[in-house]
Amino acid sequence: MNEHVQHDRADRRRHGGRGRRGLAAAMASLAVGVVAASAVAPTAAFAGGRPDSVQSSLNALVKDDGMPAALASVKGRDGRTRTYTAGVGDLATGARVPVDGQIRAGSNTKAFTAVVVLQLVAEGKVGLDSPVDTYLPGLLRGDGIDGRAITVRQLLQHTSGLPDYMEDPAVSDFAAIQYHYFEPRDLLDGALAQKARFPAGTEWEYSNTNYIVAGLLVQKVTGRPVGEEITKRVIDRIGLRHTYFPTPGDMSIHEAHPHGYYRSSPDAAPVDYTEADSSAAWATGAIVSTNTDLNAFYASLIGGRLLPAAQLAEMRTTVPAELLGPGVRYGLGLQSKPLSCGGVLWGHGGTTASYRSRNGVTDDGRAAAITVTTIPGAVAAQHMADALDAALCR
Repeated sequence: MNEHVQHDRADRRRHGGRGRRGLAAAMASLAVGVVAASAVAPTAAFAGGRPDSVQSSLNALVKDDGMPAALASVKGRDGRTRTYTAGVGDLATGARVPVDGQIRAGSNTKAFTAVVVLQLVAEGKVGLDSPVDTYLPGLLRGDGIDGRAITVRQLLQHTSGLPDYMEDPAVSDFAAIQYHYFEPRDLLDGALAQKARFPAGTEWEYSNTNYIVAGLLVQKVTGRPVGEEITKRVIDRIGLRHTYFPTPGDMSIHEAHPHGYYRSSPDAAPVDYTEADSSAAWATGAIVSTNTDLNAFYASLIGGRLLPAAQLAEMRTTVPAELLGPGVRYGLGLQSKPLSCGGVLWGHGGTTASYRSRNGVTDDGRAAAITVTTIPGAVAAQHMADALDAALCR
């Protein structure tokens, strides 16, 4: 599936940086009414005869913002997890949205990849401030690009200056590559043909290329495919039963899921993009999961079940990333954002050609994840952010 897209186009800009062009701008300008959903089908019970605020938010994303479907999973202050759906799961048949259905989790994958790298740091196999050339000699060379001057930390924190391979036209035409297989080096070559965005360590800019390199580093150090390492070290370790890293050639979503839709322009007809090759996303965005599993992953991570205290502290050491949203800061594959009720959420979020997820957990155990089944326009995207904040603060 087109996980390649999952690299949030809106999230690819650096703090205080230059504007992005081409498809990135086109995707960011998708109209609010992206797809006309045929129904609003809430599945969560209302308490005391009053609509649940999360359910109301999902209903509005469908009815007012034109999302085909919206799904959410929320763990509240009482420790209970509640799941919600709205809209239709398949525009062709009008099928209901599966409760807590699987979705393509997009750039949430970066947090999984970063955890594996930091586990290798804890094991003494990788130095966080060592140059990439220590592990992948000669790999990063180009106009202003030198792997001897880029550290592992800078990859994970998007301060490397590496250009984004998603700017390569060979990758950014999502309709053309829905079923196309890419090797990681194919993706990297598209980035290295561009000029460095800035000298390593001097600025911040979201670039999916960083996590292609991080995936290659994991494979070089462990001798195993990055998907296998993520599965063993993260997914199986904490028992995420509905999460997987697709194997090469696997274009399906394995369990019950809402269909995802791609639109090449605001006026274009929606294209079912549920089945697709995820190789163009790879270590930066290929994972399939559910909202509840994503909540469990971030809760386990923040709770110290995946990393020793020293490496978790490094992961939570952040730099400003305001172009991802007001107050957003970026750590090592992990974002923080202030909540309206005080404190911060920790998570990442992800976008593919056909799904967008926003999520977060708090240090006191609250968790929420919301997914819609097409890329939202700017207004709908803000409504998602507001709904996430409200779910965590209610």
